[in-house]
Amino acid sequence: MREIVFDTETTGLEFKNDRVIEIGGIELLNHFPTGRSFHVYINPGDRRVHPDALAVHGITDEFLKDKPTFDQIVDEMLEFFDGARWVAHNATFDMSFINAEFERLRRPPVPSELVVDTLALARRKHPMGPNSLDALCRRYGIDNSHRTKHGALLDSELLAEVYIEMLGGRQAAFGLMPVEEGRARGGEEIEVIDVSYERPRALPPRISASEREGHVALVARLGEKAIWAKYN
Repeated sequence: MREIVFDTETTGLEFKNDRVIEIGGIELLNHFPTGRSFHVYINPGDRRVHPDALAVHGITDEFLKDKPTFDQIVDEMLEFFDGARWVAHNATFDMSFINAEFERLRRPPVPSELVVDTLALARRKHPMGPNSLDALCRRYGIDNSHRTKHGALLDSELLAEVYIEMLGGRQAAFGLMPVEEGRARGGEEIEVIDVSYERPRALPPRISASEREGHVALVARLGEKAIWAKYN
């Protein structure tokens, strides 16, 4: 299953009048990052960046002056998203802007069944909240200290990590069945999914230093032949 975890930045909050000025996306295949990404800044034409939006993402009108317009990037964007589910945090906001841009170009909207809202998923999983992206990063131990302002690609990278953790977390290697068992009776081949993934950062230890010291002392009292000595 192919998914694109994405985010947008806009000139303001009104999708009927404001415009998309940044899109970032991270490709997942069977919930594992592939390393492929999409990122573009977009010239909003005569629409100015609202001061409140500027305070959030820091993208200025001057910076956007020489960037391509939405109609110039739409084909490249759709090629990257083609055949994938669209995954966003508070997807209603992002999709309202994306579909408004499509409508201006007389293109069909993204079908709602292709959209996954991680905010709705987080609210079901953690009903007591909070469920902002920053709060979910803290909940799952994901380092977002470099996120001083919102940015579509950075937020997509963080959201991809959060999304994977909400679905059960990463595994170093995953296979549906051994290769030898991937053959049906009669010799027919069965497709085997084998995805390898190395966690970029080790998880923090779940035991304290005092607990570790107590375990070492206990093993020492058990003697050299204790089985725990092999794993100490």
